[in-house]
Amino acid sequence: MGRVIRAQRKGRGSVFRAHTKHRKGKPALRAIDYSERHGYIRGVVKEIIHDPGRGAPLAVVHFRDPYRYKKKKELVIACEGMYTGQFIYCGKKAQLDIGNVVPIGSLPEGTIVCSLEEKTGDRGRLARGSGNFAQIVAHNPETKKTRVKLPSGAKKVLPANNRAMIGIVAGGGRIDKPILKAGRAYHKYRVKRNCWPKVRGVAMNPVEHPHGGG
Repeated sequence: MGRVIRAQRKGRGSVFRAHTKHRKGKPALRAIDYSERHGYIRGVVKEIIHDPGRGAPLAVVHFRDPYRYKKKKELVIACEGMYTGQFIYCGKKAQLDIGNVVPIGSLPEGTIVCSLEEKTGDRGRLARGSGNFAQIVAHNPETKKTRVKLPSGAKKVLPANNRAMIGIVAGGGRIDKPILKAGRAYHKYRVKRNCWPKVRGVAMNPVEHPHGGG
C-alpha cells in the first residue's frame, strides 16, 4: 500500500477548504418579484468593491423595497462600464442598456450578456468570471426558449424567462499578463484556496505517487 495522494486528501477538507474570511458575500441578481416580472425597478450603484479571490469586481446596488419603507442592498457582479451613481433597471420592461437586467427572451439576437440564469429565478449562474460573456444566438417563440452561446463556446437552450445582465463582466484581460514570479502566484492562490505550489508526481518517491520513482 502506498501513501494517500494529494487528490485523495482533498476530499477530507481540513487544509483544502476555500479561504472565505474576507469575502464579501454571494453576488446574485435580485430575487425575482412582481415588479420585475411585469415592469421594471430602478436601482443605483452605490460602490464598486474588490472581492478577495475573485478576478471580477462587485457592485453594491441599492433598490427601494416595493413592499416596505426601506432600502434593499444587492451585491452583483459588476459589468464593464458600470460606475458609481449609475441607475440600473431590472425587469421585463427595462431598456437595452449596459448593466440592466432583462429576460433573455426580450433581447435581440447577438446581444452580449453576463450573469445569466441557468434555471428561471436562480439569480445568475453562467458567464460570471472576469471578462466573460454569453451571446444570444436565436429565439424560439413557440417553445419560449432561447439559444445562447456560453463562454466555453458551447451552445445551450434556456427558457426565455431567464434573466441576464447586459454587458460583459468587468476585470477582463486578467490572464493576458504573465505571472512571472512565484511571489505573485503565492498571493493569487493564498486568497483562493490551498492549491499551490503543486509537486509533480514524477518528482516523488514510488510510495507517494503512482508516477513516482524511476
